[in-house]
Amino acid sequence: MSDFTTIRRTGLPRTVLRWLQSLDLTVSPRHFRSRDFSNGYLIAEIFSWYYPEDIQMYSFQNGTSLAAKLSNWSQLGKFFAKRNLKPIRELIDGTIHCKPGAAEIFVQDIYTMLTNKRIKHIQDEETDFSDRLYQEKLPMVARSTASRAIKTNIKLTEIMVEPNINKNRQKIDAIINLHLQRRYLEREQYPERFNIKPTLGARAIRRPSAATESTVNLIRDKLIHVPSAASTEIRGKTGVHFKTIQVKQAERSPFDMN
Repeated sequence: MSDFTTIRRTGLPRTVLRWLQSLDLTVSPRHFRSRDFSNGYLIAEIFSWYYPEDIQMYSFQNGTSLAAKLSNWSQLGKFFAKRNLKPIRELIDGTIHCKPGAAEIFVQDIYTMLTNKRIKHIQDEETDFSDRLYQEKLPMVARSTASRAIKTNIKLTEIMVEPNINKNRQKIDAIINLHLQRRYLEREQYPERFNIKPTLGARAIRRPSAATESTVNLIRDKLIHVPSAASTEIRGKTGVHFKTIQVKQAERSPFDMN
């Protein structure tokens, strides 16, 4: 199988694929969304090449059961804490529950962690473990319904690991909200497909009313009108006219005392 075929299927950069091949793993990863990485066995084997004194492979199980997964990842969690390694928890959860793209991003994160080499692919793209990108590539008639979106984005292992009803309900509500937002966007982009007709108010021609025109004319007249400087009248803010009054003060008597 050529490198190009593997890259197209896994979504990993060629540099990371060559790095995985150089480790000579006991199991060659082929399906990144299956148990190849979800049970944590290959993750432990990768770290065992760099930390052989901390990871003993005989204590890990290459199984598919939930108990095997939790046991392997529990040991890996202790190892991460001992070595002060801080992988992203969302990547670990996504890899355990086989979320789309989680294992690929996690492997790239491990590559950066162990080799101190940066990968532009994981720095620029936003982490999204839903099937949003896959749904956008499909025609609208083939896209998931609300119930199908829930089944696709929530795995059975998630419910088994976290049986809290309120937390699972929050996840379901978030998935439904995203599904509704996608549907609303489709209706706005393709109204003819959904047989959406404009309302009478949307089709009506909007013209300014007579009251609006008179108000505009009044404001324009006030801006244009400039009072004459020779006028002795003073115009107030309320439109009332005032006249100046000349007041003559009485002369003081010479006998007045200060």
